[in-house]
Amino acid sequence: MQPIQLFDPDSSTYTYLLFDESSREALIIDPVDSQLERDLAVLRQYGLRLLWTIETHAHADHITSAGLLAEHAGARTAVPAACGISTAAVQLQDGDRLEFGRQSLQALATPGHTAGSMSYYWDCADKRHVFTGDTLLINGCGRTDFQSGSAEALWHSITGRLFALPADTTVWPGHDYHGHKHSSIGHEKAHNPRLAGKTQQEFIAIMDSLHLPKPRRIDEAVPANLSSGLRHDADGAWLLQPRPAAGYAGDVSPQLAWAWVQAGEAVLVDVRTDAERAWVGFVPEAVPIAWKQWPGMAMNPDFDSALLQAGAGRKVVLLCRSGVRSVAAAKRATELDIEAYNILEGFEGDPDDHGQRGHLGGWRFHALPWRQN
Repeated sequence: MQPIQLFDPDSSTYTYLLFDESSREALIIDPVDSQLERDLAVLRQYGLRLLWTIETHAHADHITSAGLLAEHAGARTAVPAACGISTAAVQLQDGDRLEFGRQSLQALATPGHTAGSMSYYWDCADKRHVFTGDTLLINGCGRTDFQSGSAEALWHSITGRLFALPADTTVWPGHDYHGHKHSSIGHEKAHNPRLAGKTQQEFIAIMDSLHLPKPRRIDEAVPANLSSGLRHDADGAWLLQPRPAAGYAGDVSPQLAWAWVQAGEAVLVDVRTDAERAWVGFVPEAVPIAWKQWPGMAMNPDFDSALLQAGAGRKVVLLCRSGVRSVAAAKRATELDIEAYNILEGFEGDPDDHGQRGHLGGWRFHALPWRQN
């Protein structure tokens, strides 16, 4: 079986529809919102029941139709867990499988283009396929200069994970700008000009020298894709743009703050105490600068100097427990001529009727990246 390959000319995005012939159950990879009617028509044409919509990463060049397909076709949304797409039904980890009929698709963590990027491996009868998103392209690879990208991580993902697949595995990329439709692992190992015969250091040097322009739709696409492309639902408006505030630049949703951080537009500063971060949890990408510290919750005398150093010409998004201290910190940052935003709901959100936090909102509630000691 071959996947049905569909193309969006505006973003040069490939969308893939896979289905099981006996059950007619299907899944779709990287759908595009402007192609919703096309995709629904293809489902009707082939008599398919869509079970899953799947993302390879949080895209910067188009908006997904995952949420719309969930509404129109009854599909469930599945995304890489490390992408912070909190609205998805399933957060995929490396090695997870999605079943459709007698078929299954395996998730392969391939970070590098973005920190959360995934590829998907389909071993169908005697044919093997891998859907690589922006990780591995035909004669190229995805860029690594935004959304927590890493050339070193991309090198290991391609050479260590993808190139370890059988040579005859068909490579189905997320994009192509030259009319190519597919390739193979063997071809890319031997001929990809960024990788073939290159050392890790040479690859990193190539990626660092690209100096590509900012994606045209990144400011619109990334925040929208962090909510499965649903920009007009009840909560959608505030997810996508700052709210005006008195005394500082504005309030932002956790999703928008994370999109800015991933795009390299802002630095995330956690103003909670060291004890709170150690006990409750922390965001690995955040710079810890306490607004107040124990003992006695005294003002941090080093707050101003540390914040000025952390900002270094970028806007700052400030995180606290529930969005109170971060407002005070944002006002102080503004006095220091820093473009500062408060992250609404904070890390834990407001307490519920039982006094418990983490159930009504907050960074953790929205399944954005965090860890606990």
